[in-house]
Amino acid sequence: EEGLATRLVQMGVRTLDPHQRAQAARFGVEIIEMKDWRAGLELALAGPVYLSLDLDALDPAFAPGVSHQEPGGFNTREVIDALLTLQANVVGADVVEFNPRRDVGDLTANLAAKLVKEIAGLMLR
Repeated sequence: EEGLATRLVQMGVRTLDPHQRAQAARFGVEIIEMKDWRAGLELALAGPVYLSLDLDALDPAFAPGVSHQEPGGFNTREVIDALLTLQANVVGADVVEFNPRRDVGDLTANLAAKLVKEIAGLMLR
């Protein structure tokens, strides 16, 4: 809204209502829906990148400890591979939407820790 970011890309979106689509169009948000995702999909990300990894993007079979469980999301390998192949200057990041009350056997907690480690590796490249 304040023009601080030049580009916002959301990947792995599974549900969008008409209002959300309109808002995305209004603010120029690029959306890659899960139905359009393909392994090896490359984004040209120039300039400094802030990466926000929403654990809700993962399928609940791989990350049950999230606030909004929606089947049909990414599996663990797809997210790790996307991070490992990301060609960008990642200058900051967060991992969001972990809900320990819904987690099963610390599956999501352990995955979140792994993803934080992978993102830190990106930032140190």
